[in-house]
Parts: sequence; C-alpha cells; structure tokens
Amino acid sequence: MAVKVHALCNLLQKVTHFRSISTTSNLLRFNQPLSGNEMPRAGGIASMMRLPVQQSTDDLDVCFVGVPLDIGVSNRSGTRFGPRQTRTESALIRAVNVSTGAAPFESLQVADVGDVWLNLYNLPKAVNDIADGFSKLMANGCKTLAIGGDHTMTYPILKAVAKKYGPVGLVHVDAHTDTQDTMLGEKIAHGTPFRRAVEDGCLDCQRVVQIGLRGSGYGHDDYDWGIQQSVPSLGIKVKYNLGIWRTFFLWYYYQDFELFLLLNAGTSLSAL
Repeated sequence: MAVKVHALCNLLQKVTHFRSISTTSNLLRFNQPLSGNEMPRAGGIASMMRLPVQQSTDDLDVCFVGVPLDIGVSNRSGTRFGPRQTRTESALIRAVNVSTGAAPFESLQVADVGDVWLNLYNLPKAVNDIADGFSKLMANGCKTLAIGGDHTMTYPILKAVAKKYGPVGLVHVDAHTDTQDTMLGEKIAHGTPFRRAVEDGCLDCQRVVQIGLRGSGYGHDDYDWGIQQSVPSLGIKVKYNLGIWRTFFLWYYYQDFELFLLLNAGTSLSAL
C-alpha cells in the first residue's frame, strides 16, 4: 500500500504541477487552510481542510464538493453523512506534505463549495441531479474533488466529466469492480456505475485501470466483462496507460484500507 500511495502522490504532483517551494507572495495570492495557530483545530467552520467556503466555482482552479448519497447501497446505509464527517476529520490536515514536497495551495486556488443538491427519495432522479450539479461546477474549467457518498455517484459524475472533456481514463482503487449489469433488477445501483459509464461512452477503456480487486464474488466469471472491455485489473504501468497529459478520473474507495476502519462501507469486505 505504501508503494501505491507514493506512486499515486508522484503522479498527482506531476499532473497538477504542485509547487514544492514556499513563497510569501503565493501564500497571499491563494486561499490557505486555516492554521491551527490561528484557530484551534477543534474550532472554526468545518469546511474541507478549513478552506474558505463559497457558493460557486468562480475564480477557482479546484473545488471540494460533497455528494451526500447512500440510497444506491445494497447493505449498509449512512454514507450520506460522509461529506460532513470527512470535512470534520480534515481539520487535522495541514497545507504542505513534507514527505513529497507537495504544496497545492501555493499554486492552486481551492475552496469548499458545499454539497451538490440531490433527491434522496428517488435514485434515478438523484443521478440526474448530480450530473447537472457537476456540469455547472465544471463549466468554467474548475476541477472537482468529490466527497461521497456511495459508489452510485461515480456514474453521474463521469457523465458530467465526459460531457465536457469526452471519454476519460480512470484509476479505480476498490475491492469490487462495480461493473455488474443489474442489482435486484435495477440498472442503477452502487455495484453498476462503471458498466453504465462504459455503455454511455464516458470511459476510454484503454486508459482504465482497477487496483485492489479481491475477496469473494458471485462466480468465477465476475471479472470477465471488464476483461472483455480491455480493462486491466492490476496497476501495472498506470502512468503510461493514462498518458500523463491526458484527462483521467480518480476514484478511491476506503475498502482498500483495513477492515476495522470500514465502519460505514456499503458492503464491507470479508475474506474467505
């Protein structure tokens, strides 16, 4: 896991041109997380990383946005509270990664734009709401960092991304492929988003990689559909498959942490 995280940090650092040299002028120019020396970390507004909050993506390079969705899960609900709790925990994150040198707030204008509106009583409607919301957020070129929320949310977000940029690459870190055709007869659910995204032309399957697939399944052919779409199931040469200057989508699910941390996963992973 340490090797994966280090490689991913290096990739993100190159893609977003993170600066590793601090300058006073940049600190004054870009939004900065509220320091624990300015306000104790137990206090202040619970925005993502204690960044400023604004209602739109005007003048932003990147925004954090919550997707409080959990009506697509088959087992445990509760991920609708994920954005709120993630913001609370993020109060401990500081502005600079000393290990990698990444200092994103010295070269990017970032803010928390709150949560996207969605209908929690109608899943197909919620999917449309999320797609519309992200289309508006990305209209001016702002890059979105979404906080979820169950896996169903990736489908409408990918629809919005593809609408603006065309088919994109995907780095998907998860225990499950989420490429089922249906769940209880329904086409839209937390186990089907990437199948729907491929069918809708949102993904360039030559630049899709799924990392961390493991655990029990429904049958020996669980991975066959993805293989037929030419989707690699191992993170081999991810950088070269994606193309360092091309658009891609990163989805990381916390099932790839240890099981005792998965207190609110829709389907926690058990080993055989």
